[in-house]
Amino acid sequence: MKRYNPTEIEKKWQDKWEADGTYVTNLSDTTRPKYYSLSMLPGITGAGIHIGHGRTFQFADIKARLKRQQGYNVYHPIGWDSFGLPVENYAIKVGKTPRVAHDEAKAHFIAQLKRLGFSYDWSKEISTADPEYYKWTQWIFTQLYKHDLAYQKEQPQWWCDTDNTVLANEQVEGGKCWRCGNPVTKRNLKQWFFRITAYADEILEATDDLDWTDMVKTMQKNWIGRSVGAEVDFVVNGQDAIITVFTTRPDTLFGASYVALAPEHSLVSQLVNADTRAKVEAYVQAAQQKSDVERQENKDKTGVFTGSYVINPVNGQKLPIWVADYVLSGYGTGAVMAVPAHDERDFAFAEKFDLPIVQVVDKPEDSADVGCYTGEGELINSGQFDGTRSEDAREQIVAWLEQQGSGRGKTTYKMRDWLISRQRYWGAPIPMVHVDGFEPIAVADECLPVILPEVENFKPTGGNTSVLAQVDDWVRVWVDVETGKTVPITEPKPAGDNWREGRRETDTLDGYACSSWYFLRYLDPHNDAEAWNPERIGHWMPVDYYNGADHAVAHLLYSRFWMRFFHKLGLVPTPEPFKRMMYNAYIMAPDGQKMSKSKGNVIDPMEIMDSGYGADALRVYEMFIAPYDMDAPWDPRGVPGTYRFLNRVWNVVQEFLAAPSSSRVHSSLESPQEITRERSAGASATREPSTASVGGGDAATLLRLTHSTIKKVTRDIEDEKFNTAVAAMMEMVNGLYKFKESHGMQASETWRFTLESLLQILAPFAPHITEELWRELGHADTIHVNHWPKWDEKYLVSDVMTIIVQVNGKLRSRLELPADIDRQGVEETALADANVQKFTNNKPPKKMVYVPGKLLNVVI
Repeated sequence: MKRYNPTEIEKKWQDKWEADGTYVTNLSDTTRPKYYSLSMLPGITGAGIHIGHGRTFQFADIKARLKRQQGYNVYHPIGWDSFGLPVENYAIKVGKTPRVAHDEAKAHFIAQLKRLGFSYDWSKEISTADPEYYKWTQWIFTQLYKHDLAYQKEQPQWWCDTDNTVLANEQVEGGKCWRCGNPVTKRNLKQWFFRITAYADEILEATDDLDWTDMVKTMQKNWIGRSVGAEVDFVVNGQDAIITVFTTRPDTLFGASYVALAPEHSLVSQLVNADTRAKVEAYVQAAQQKSDVERQENKDKTGVFTGSYVINPVNGQKLPIWVADYVLSGYGTGAVMAVPAHDERDFAFAEKFDLPIVQVVDKPEDSADVGCYTGEGELINSGQFDGTRSEDAREQIVAWLEQQGSGRGKTTYKMRDWLISRQRYWGAPIPMVHVDGFEPIAVADECLPVILPEVENFKPTGGNTSVLAQVDDWVRVWVDVETGKTVPITEPKPAGDNWREGRRETDTLDGYACSSWYFLRYLDPHNDAEAWNPERIGHWMPVDYYNGADHAVAHLLYSRFWMRFFHKLGLVPTPEPFKRMMYNAYIMAPDGQKMSKSKGNVIDPMEIMDSGYGADALRVYEMFIAPYDMDAPWDPRGVPGTYRFLNRVWNVVQEFLAAPSSSRVHSSLESPQEITRERSAGASATREPSTASVGGGDAATLLRLTHSTIKKVTRDIEDEKFNTAVAAMMEMVNGLYKFKESHGMQASETWRFTLESLLQILAPFAPHITEELWRELGHADTIHVNHWPKWDEKYLVSDVMTIIVQVNGKLRSRLELPADIDRQGVEETALADANVQKFTNNKPPKKMVYVPGKLLNVVI
């Protein structure tokens, strides 16, 4: 019998699929239902992919393969997130230019992905670092600028001294850089921003209705962080200054006992006096060394009194002004009114510094709150608002403040506008030109792309600009201040009054810009005239299935923002980019740690495949290891286990092929070509055999096993229960071997139907072995197109049932009975059973309790 050899068959079929264009999609075909499936754009790094990446990419591949076999026009593209910190840092490490380092690393990525057998349409591959791609990223930037959604301003920004660049809020995790993991600081810089906050409400309100992983939706909502409340103006006592605070609980205003400012607040230096200045300045300097996360999470509250006071507008009381680092300049106004009786942080601060604690919301008797009460209730100690429910008092107090000119209703957001510029070389140049006396000028469409120039030394300087600022002949240009047309400074100045000498923007775009719209370019990757054809986008968008294991906040927020902008321009059919988004968990190292090259615990899929187990065994184990949303440690015994499973599939098909009279595809068909013609008519798998082809009840058992597994695997893939789909196929193979042992192997239609159905449902998980066996069974076409089996419910209705028999509540027997037997028949059969009689001593029962179809309890 021929042996299973993955090394031999996998390369063979990968080459065959590529030569035949098996996975190439005709994007213009609108005659079939579409299915657009992809994983998040792979980021290029020097290490290549590890088994965790491979698992992430496989989820979308399986969904694509299922739909392709079901007859859909499936698009499963691939491309590269090529710009940004990871590539540039890797290039610095290996001493090569980013372009050379990128291209060499990409070749390794491609080799890995092809070896794993993903069903990508390689003919439409894209890279965000190609001018043909980033030309359109730059065009999107200019459109945002023209619609007042891109702007430049100076303010304190997160700065990474390791990567020598600013970072967006979303790229600071726990006070550290998202890429290098080192602490970040603040630096005052003039930077470019996208006004994502203009879409905050739209994005937030649409989130609950998304068919996305719940955790991702929660992260999106928490990051936007909408708070509805009021701004309250506190006049500084004895000074011509006002401190405005934002509060979500204006109903507690009568309980304010101090005001706290962020150390960065612009009024801090004005509020100190000779006695407090030194202490305040030292405190402010110390606070600047801490991250926002450290300041928020530090339970030991710190602060310093400024020496000044404000007047509470509702009762005229003087409140001391403190500087406290638990107040953040980036949230609200950078100032808070502190109500210790009803806020935990304020309570801790007031207790430490012996400040008044005034209760203004009556705490219910059954409240479990200790120290401070944060719930709702009737107001007390609140003047004319006493006795008012706190929920109602909020609106009433805000209305009173508005009448007095001391406050107003306000909605704020935790999310800040998207900081997009970087002081690094390897990125798309920002397509703007600066001319003295003019606002920044967007480069004209016909002058795009602004090509990233080649430089000898691309390492970041650590200054406020990228190394592009040193490329004088690139930076200096002639620009038409009316149209934005540009001409190199090395050429003569064009004729006309509108031409001036200008300076190109020398910051580059963060890589997130290029990866925020790639799913649109995938659909029209070779279009030189426009970013995409709206008609084609209208057919294919939104993406039907999207998954990833990172970037649940930043990338998804940015993509949703841009899609909404495109939708308002009429360029896309929907405001949401992804219909179904699945956030999958990680494969951890065997010791339970997250895989990383620095820890030396990365497992390369090439090593596993080269060891003789092949890609299919790896693919099957990666789906079997755990549910998609559960982290799981890698088990070195796993791939050998799935390899044995595939060996069993191989061997049972080989036994069928060796059985007598197995040469015909179907007893009712003339040739493989005829069955191919039959299959082309639809997505059904095989001609359904009659039960007589094996032998009555025996055939029914085999067909029941087959149809139940088809249903289980189909539903499980649709519901992303990939691990239980694999388990069901393993159970089916076990059942086939048991059936074979008791009934033998016959070259029958029923056995053929069963084995072909098994190969078809296994094909998304193990594409190579299933293709090989499919062809050995006599088929001339690929198993991966238009071949998915359909289950028949009639085979899922069992003609027997198992009844548990108890005597006085204890299990004594199991009966296999006809499914249509009535209660009397069940009771008579049970009482005649030898095991039951042994425990009843043939005594008549006092009563019998029957749960139909499940259990009979004999009480004696």
